[in-house]
Amino acid sequence: MIYVLLSVLCSVTVAVIIKLAKQKGVNYLQLLVWNYPMALLLTYLVLKPAIIPWQKELPWRLYLPLGFLLPAIFICIAMSIRYGGIVKTEVAQRLSLFIPLIAAFLWMGEEVVPTKLIGISVGILAIIFSIGWNKKDSSQTSNTENNSTDNTWIFPLLVFFGMGIIDILFKQVAQSAEITYMSSLWIVFVLALGFAILFLTYLLLIKKQALDLRSIAYGLILGMFNFGNIVFYMKAHRALPDNPSIVFTGMNIGVISVGALVGVLLFREKLSNSNKIGVFLALISVLLIAFL
Repeated sequence: MIYVLLSVLCSVTVAVIIKLAKQKGVNYLQLLVWNYPMALLLTYLVLKPAIIPWQKELPWRLYLPLGFLLPAIFICIAMSIRYGGIVKTEVAQRLSLFIPLIAAFLWMGEEVVPTKLIGISVGILAIIFSIGWNKKDSSQTSNTENNSTDNTWIFPLLVFFGMGIIDILFKQVAQSAEITYMSSLWIVFVLALGFAILFLTYLLLIKKQALDLRSIAYGLILGMFNFGNIVFYMKAHRALPDNPSIVFTGMNIGVISVGALVGVLLFREKLSNSNKIGVFLALISVLLIAFL
């Protein structure tokens, strides 16, 4: 569980960096591009992966979707907040846990243990209570087109499915016997950087955005913690190969608990009674999963 905790800390730090960047008016879409050069550099320096030829036999069924989804999900979250609002985006992110959980029991062959199900059930309750159902969605635009029923759920749905699929794919990469996870991560980050560069080219040449130099600095810092988040997440799956549901649930409720604490202490956010219940249930769930 120590790897889950480290991954949670890195994940929350990523969210803090993005929030600070938004407060400073840094271009969020450009920022996400610059995190991948740093993540790729750290993969090379820290993990020291064996640089293998990109041959046909590699598990491209895992690499290509991950390489595309990593930058794409950042974009979808930004678009979801813009067109669907904060609440719908938060719901989509939290409830995406159901996708890897279903996969863990129906596809990955994890044993159904009653005590484990109790911990997971409490964790799901924590997620439901932690969602800000009653928050005012000031981020949602007043534009009629953006607020139409057809549009407001498109990006949240993409976030829901995208994040769930990413969790499953990283589990498969971590357990793959075809190639070490260090080399796999190198390939995935190279692909993600390639897709991100294409997106940056689109922003600069087609959308005529000016290059935001501050986004480079924020993006490089973001890349350090994004790298840590993914590496520790994969290590957690390798340490608990027969219990993917524990990693999936522990990661999600850990982000809720630590994120709430950081929000209160760093950003002076106020928790509703529902949020407080959610955080309490998240802590109970972690204890149940870790010690039952």
